[in-house]
Amino acid sequence: MTSATDTNGLRFDRVSIALNGRPLLAVDRSIAPGEVLTVMGPSGSGKSTLLAFAAGFLDPVFEAEGRIVLAGTDITDDPPERRGMGLLFQDPLLFPHMSVGGNLMFGLRGSLSGAAARTEAVRQALAEVGLGEFAERDPATLSGGQKARVALMRTLLSEPRALLLDEPFSKLDTKRRGQVRALVFGEAAKRRLPVLLVTHDPADAEAAGGPCIELDGLAAT
Repeated sequence: MTSATDTNGLRFDRVSIALNGRPLLAVDRSIAPGEVLTVMGPSGSGKSTLLAFAAGFLDPVFEAEGRIVLAGTDITDDPPERRGMGLLFQDPLLFPHMSVGGNLMFGLRGSLSGAAARTEAVRQALAEVGLGEFAERDPATLSGGQKARVALMRTLLSEPRALLLDEPFSKLDTKRRGQVRALVFGEAAKRRLPVLLVTHDPADAEAAGGPCIELDGLAAT
């Protein structure tokens, strides 16, 4: 039976991943639009492996079964660029040879045409996160929290259908970590995006406010 969560959110349909015949994880769970599913566990438990499978770049040394279903469509065999996933990592990965505005321009969806419209979209995105005057800035001059905000808006400007977060707050100091968490989760909720967060920090899971899976080499939910 298909639920509203299945048709509008992100579904891990009887997903299991093994390495050299040894089971790492098993997940059977839906993430509703605007909900954050947190996956926690020690190094080697399979957190980032699950995220890589969802994104479409799982190393072929792993054996994966099950389906990834996004907004009612099976995307398991789609290449990464066709999945509609937005990704944020530990590092913001801003292009050093581009300005802040240039980084956001790179993320803009191709369907938005015209220089004026694209420039305005970048301006609005920066203003939304309190960086309205930063378009011409060199990314190297930004603080860690400012870089995280730029990386988030670059991802959102591509209009993803889901967000995959790989320890995106771990390199921020305590004050900025709370601010960026609130921004990321707030923007995802506002846009009704299902979110998969992998982390080792219980505070991330608490801030996310959604269900949590703890992996210890083999977890099934």
